[in-house]
Amino acid sequence: MAALKDRLRADLTSAIRARDDVRKATLRMVLAAIGTEEVAGASARELTDDEVTTVLTREVKRRREAAEAFRTGGREDSAENEEAEAAVIAEYLPQPLSDDELDVIITAAIAEAGAESPRDMGKVMKLVQPQVLGRVEGSKVAAAVKAKLA
Repeated sequence: MAALKDRLRADLTSAIRARDDVRKATLRMVLAAIGTEEVAGASARELTDDEVTTVLTREVKRRREAAEAFRTGGREDSAENEEAEAAVIAEYLPQPLSDDELDVIITAAIAEAGAESPRDMGKVMKLVQPQVLGRVEGSKVAAAVKAKLA
């Protein structure tokens, strides 16, 4: 059983007892997303911690995009709610990588893949993604790899 999923469940119980509505609602949504992911596909199975981290990363990204959309639409209260949810979910993600740490990982992956041009971006991304899972947004990684290969 995934330890991260167990931690989410335990924290949900604590949030219910503490009557922390934002945390409670957010953790319920996250656990529902994890459950949906587990039953999707050919066979139902328990997700690993890495897969749970992927789901959490996706949920944080959704909340941030929704907050941006609400701000654009002039709904500041909804945007703040989405950001509060994103902050709760982010607590369960690994510590974000600094730009320097990301640069070191990308440089090593480029050397390992023997990449020389932007056409080799896929090879590099395949090596980088598992190392940065949940610690850097995919779009930021792709932009950094593209800049290095250009």
